Amino acid sequence: MSELSHLDEQGRARMVDVSEKRETARTAIAKGFVRLAPETVRLLRDSAVPKGDAITTARIAGIMAAKKTSELIPLCHPLPLTHVAVELTIVDEGVEIEATASCAGKTGVEMEALTAVSVAALTLYDMVKAVDKAAVISDIRLEYKSGGKSGEFRRT
Repeated sequence: MSELSHLDEQGRARMVDVSEKRETARTAIAKGFVRLAPETVRLLRDSAVPKGDAITTARIAGIMAAKKTSELIPLCHPLPLTHVAVELTIVDEGVEIEATASCAGKTGVEMEALTAVSVAALTLYDMVKAVDKAAVISDIRLEYKSGGKSGEFRRT
């Protein structure tokens, strides 16, 4: 009845049955940005944020979040992740975040990469909010994915 795979014949939300799908190597890369005041960027560069090491804390939070995606997003399948990397790069306007998630599975890892970026950004905000309540989390997006029936996607 519907072209949306997460809806049943009655239009109700459901978890997709992937038991007949072929297992393939899958990778996804997501990015996001946290816009910060110049003084906050200086504090990050100088490792002088009052709450501590904001960059490392956000990186670890992103990795942990990727592993818990199916607990946070109701219709996601739990995946046996084989790799998660979260990189935070301080630039003049704030912090760029990139997460890569990989697995050999029956469904993609896009949500894991996006969750990693989202939670890393939220954690960074939490770490700097005492000095920069105006920080803005933005531009969370899928940049790349490979594997599965739909093949490769690359944002252009």
